[in-house]
Amino acid sequence: MAITIAVESPLQDDVRAMVAELNAYMIPLTPREFQFQLTAEQMAEPTVTVFVARDAAGRSVGMASLRDHGSGLGEVKRMFTRPEVRGRRVGSLLLQKIENLAREKGLERLVLETGEAPGFEPAWRVYERGGFQACGAVLDYPDSGYSRFYEKKLS
Repeated sequence: MAITIAVESPLQDDVRAMVAELNAYMIPLTPREFQFQLTAEQMAEPTVTVFVARDAAGRSVGMASLRDHGSGLGEVKRMFTRPEVRGRRVGSLLLQKIENLAREKGLERLVLETGEAPGFEPAWRVYERGGFQACGAVLDYPDSGYSRFYEKKLS
């Protein structure tokens, strides 16, 4: 399966649909107050870069975002791949694009928050294979027991 990944606007209908799919996936797994989702509009802010993965037919099959917090710190947000491409390393390709951009920007560290509940195991595998290590709570996320945190030092 040929996959292309490019920086795109999150305000496109197909990207908005993926945001909705990700939200729907997460709702039954984690209490709502411990879900820290960016909307498509928030993903369009200047500090956020959105990567979209597309198949050979041009259909969107995955997305991931890099949020630049300044001071050398970047955050991975809104990682998602559609079910039909899971297990085909699309998530790993997206994560590599984020890391490459973070390095280009001179960021020194990437962090992320993901769910701690059953159902998030595929995400954990992608992050761990990508060289991320579990860590304590990052940024202003609460250490609630519903989140798992990862970091990767780039410098």
